[in-house]
Amino acid sequence: MAKRFEFIDHTADIGIAAYGADLKEAFSNAAYALFSLMVDLEDVGAAICHEVEVIAEDRMDLLVAWLNELIYLFETENMLFKSFEIGELTETRLRSSCYGEKIDPERHKIKTAVKAATYHMLKIEEGDGFRVQVLFDI
Repeated sequence: MAKRFEFIDHTADIGIAAYGADLKEAFSNAAYALFSLMVDLEDVGAAICHEVEVIAEDRMDLLVAWLNELIYLFETENMLFKSFEIGELTETRLRSSCYGEKIDPERHKIKTAVKAATYHMLKIEEGDGFRVQVLFDI
């Protein structure tokens, strides 16, 4: 797929639509879009691999849980991620290797503070590939 993601304008928040040939790629691109909101990813290295696992009731909850776990790691461990290898993705579980590095204030200028992924306007669509849509509380 040519386009990884696009931003969606919303009155108070900001959203993304992420695309993928399969659901793993769409979830990965959603995570990439999240971090591209926060920082210029060209300035982020990939020296650290962090294993992430989330469990949820269904695919919709899983998408929100996945993105909120990444926001949590950003907030609590000062991690920026730029690459995501999703090894397992079922209806209720996601396991991923996330590559990035700790925030370096000299190199990383935070653009947007993202508080959380929300359920407002949340979508997972399948057609010619997958499209996932998420609004973030900023």
